[in-house]
Order: sequence, then C-alpha cells, then structure tokens
Amino acid sequence: MTTNYLVIGSGIAGLTFSVKIAEKFPDRTVTIITKSNEEESNTKYAQGGVAVVLNSEKDSFKKHIQDTLNAGDGLCDPTIVEMVVKEGPKRLEELITWGANFDFDTSGNLDLGKEGGHSENRVVHHKDITGFEIERALLTKAHQLENIRILPHHFAIDLITNHHLTEVKPKIDACYGAYVLDQKTETILTIKAQHTVLASGGIGWVYGHTTNPVIATGDGIAMAYRAKAKIADMEFVQFHPTAMYNALGNQSSFLISEAVRGFGAYLRNKAGERFMPKYSEKAELASRDIVSQSIDSELKKTGDTHVFLDCTHLDITAFKKHFPNIYNKCKSHNISIETDWIPVVPAAHYLCGGIHVDKNGKTSIPHLFACGECARTGLHGANRLASNSLLEALVYAHNIFKYLSEDRSQTLNLNIPVWNDAGTMTPKEHILIQHNLQQLQALMRNYVGIVRSNDRLTKAIKHLDLIYNEVEDFYKTSKLSTPLCELRNMINVAHLIINQSLSRKENKGGYFNVDNVVN
Repeated sequence: MTTNYLVIGSGIAGLTFSVKIAEKFPDRTVTIITKSNEEESNTKYAQGGVAVVLNSEKDSFKKHIQDTLNAGDGLCDPTIVEMVVKEGPKRLEELITWGANFDFDTSGNLDLGKEGGHSENRVVHHKDITGFEIERALLTKAHQLENIRILPHHFAIDLITNHHLTEVKPKIDACYGAYVLDQKTETILTIKAQHTVLASGGIGWVYGHTTNPVIATGDGIAMAYRAKAKIADMEFVQFHPTAMYNALGNQSSFLISEAVRGFGAYLRNKAGERFMPKYSEKAELASRDIVSQSIDSELKKTGDTHVFLDCTHLDITAFKKHFPNIYNKCKSHNISIETDWIPVVPAAHYLCGGIHVDKNGKTSIPHLFACGECARTGLHGANRLASNSLLEALVYAHNIFKYLSEDRSQTLNLNIPVWNDAGTMTPKEHILIQHNLQQLQALMRNYVGIVRSNDRLTKAIKHLDLIYNEVEDFYKTSKLSTPLCELRNMINVAHLIINQSLSRKENKGGYFNVDNVVN
C-alpha cells in the first residue's frame, strides 16, 4: 500500500493533522491507522478541557505563559511556550468551526474552568467529557473527506528506515512508512509513505495503574527509539493525583478531573485531616507533581492505600451540572457525592517527554514527524500544566500541516522488502506474555514510581534485563501478535524511563529522586 501521508494514531493530534492536510490537498491520500476502534484514544478520556486565553479583562497570554513555565519548573522552552499559548485561540476557533461543542455560561460566553496551576479561569470544556466531544467532532469531519482512509484494528509494528532496505540504500537515513499488522486477517502490510506522522499517544499502561486506556503502551515512542530517533525527558512521568482507588488492582483507573479540585473539593487522609495546606500554600490547587508527591508522602506515613476527595460541602446541583460523568461513575460504585468521600490515589497519567521534535514537529529522522503525547516539544518541561496537552496537540498538528503544505515529498521508488517471518511459529499459549507484562508493571510501580531512588532504579535495570531477554527470545521465534508487540514496546519505554531517570541529577517538577535531595 502506498500513501502520501501515513498517520499512526486517531486522537486529537492525528485527526487534526489529517483533516487539515486532506482539505489542502484533495488529490493526495491520507491513511490513518489505529490499533483499536477509530474513536479509541487518550483524547477520548480527557475530562478537563483546552487551556486557552479568551477573557482579556482578567487573563492574558503573559499569565498563561508564566503558569506554564512555573509548572515546568525551569525546563520548558520559553519560545515554544509563547508560540503554543498565542496560537491557542485560533486553534480553538477551528475546532468550533468543525463542530465541537463547548459549554457556555449564563451570559452566553464560553464557560471557563480553573484547574491546578492556573492563575485564571481559562479551561474551555464540554461538561467533564471534553475529549470525547472533540474526538466525535474530528471523526465526523474526517469522514466527510474522501481522501482520508481510516484503518481500525491495524497495529504499527515498526517504522521502515534504511535498516530494512536490502538493495541500494539512500545516503541519508529517512522514514519510508511502516510495517503494519492487520489484526483481523493477521497479515502484515508494508505501507509506503512520503511522510509519516506519529500521533500514537501515551505510555500509562507501562505502570498498569493508570488513567489511560489499555491502548496506551508507548508504541510510537518505542518504534522511533528502535529507528534511532532522539528521545528525551522520559523521566518526567506525570501521575494524576486523583484517580479513583481501585481495590481490584491492575485495571485502568477512572480519573477524577483536576477541575473537581478547582471547583472546591478537599483532599483528606483517613483521619479526616485536610492535609494539602501543610504541603503548599496553594493547597488543593497546587500543581499535579506537588499534589501527587504530597499524597504519596501521606500514604507512606500512614501505610494506607488511598486518601479521599471530599465534595460533600459543594453545591451538588452545580456539581452534577459540571461533572455528570464523574457523578454517575461514583454513583455506580455506591459512592454518593452528597455524603461520601471519594477514595483516590495517584496513577500514571501523562508523559511530558517522548520523541524529540522541533517547532514544526520534525523528529531527528527525515520525513518522520510526531505530535501529541508521544512528542517531546519543550512545552511541558518537567511537569505539564493541566489542560495544556489538548492545546499542544492542536498546535503541533497545525505546525506539521503548515510545514508539509510546501511540497516536501520524497521519492518512494525504493524496493522495500515485505515483512519476513520465516521460521516463526504461532505460540500455543500466551502465558509468557501475560506473566512478563505483570512483572513489568509491578517493577515500574514499585521501583520507578512517584518517588525514586538510585538504588531502586539500578535494581530495576537488572530486573528489566531479565524480562527483556526472555521476551526477545520469544519474539524471534513467534508469529507476531499485538500483545507481544505491545509488551516489547513497553519494555523499550521502561528502559528509557529508568535510564533517563538515572541520568537526571536534580529534582525537577514531576521527577523526584531521594538521592538528589541536598541536605
């Protein structure tokens, strides 16, 4: 299969780029592959909203920029922060034009929420299912364009680079598309592309306890890493402070939005003490890294498994209007917001690092681009400001579109070999995959969590090497399957997180190592 643009991922970043480039060049083909249903992505589960400066009387670009820089703890790229923040209103206007619906206040203006780390109300939202609404609007728009082809249940195995070419190789390495597993037919396609855009989302499932859906296995980052692209800032894994505590263990955790604390909810320990004021003058509205580390400290002191989010003092009618999804989810777990506290615990939520890109979304490999959570743009630094992620995805999808609007096609008359799985066999049982997945997730939670140490990180490498060797042996002799490839990708991602954690010698933002504390 040959296409002008291959997009890996069907969330806000991938769809936004696809719609724009398809409208610009109706005679060119855009192929979107996604390993699950077309609507399944991290975008779909984003509750909060899009952080955009709209209220010029109270808010300003300068304030949003400063809030972002503060959250990033000195490691943001100020030029990138300014660019993304100032582009925000234009990109939001496009979303609305494409049919995305957002909440309005009684005056007829967009209702602006406030979340942790923000100095003003600037979060545009659709109830507490903003991502779901954006995903709906973008998919509707994409289906209206005849030159966009969406292939659900297609899993990207590896990027095609010079490494795969068997005949004459170009002098400069580049990306020529990807090998893709059709999960329904179990055949492996060779998709040639003039340009490939990785919009593959996050890595939360590496930890098991996560707010992310099960598809968030770091596939794009792992593929780029194996293709020798530059990967940076992987140590900065953001843990959402308030995921609903799941006593059943290793399952995706339901996220209790940051906006609930912005609405006035309190965090309490088992004894009923409101503990955040002793950790930060901003209390519950401190940035996510501070709140997560504070909860972690409380749990270590008490030995408890979770803390509580108290909404009982809030206007429940207004709460139900703003957070109907959260209210109903709690109700389904026999938690009455009016009288009960919600049990919460930090869970892996967002990766601030990833595939290193420039302002145009270009990776270190020609013709390979990245946007969304899999990309490291310089916006987030050491810690992402709440609701800046959807904004970043919109802006970088647009920047890649602008860059590729100039004719930058590459010649594809290369003889790319088909995927060779000669000598492999279909495994009779998959217990090795499941066992190693559980081992990996436990390792990451226990050794590479919110608070780290050099000793635990060093031990983690040794344990990871054992898992890696066993899985690689299995990979070489087995016909490919999505679970096996996902596990291999998560091992690559874990390796990057651990090694880049050990390389960081100072605590910044979401990264905290007890051995970096100067007494």
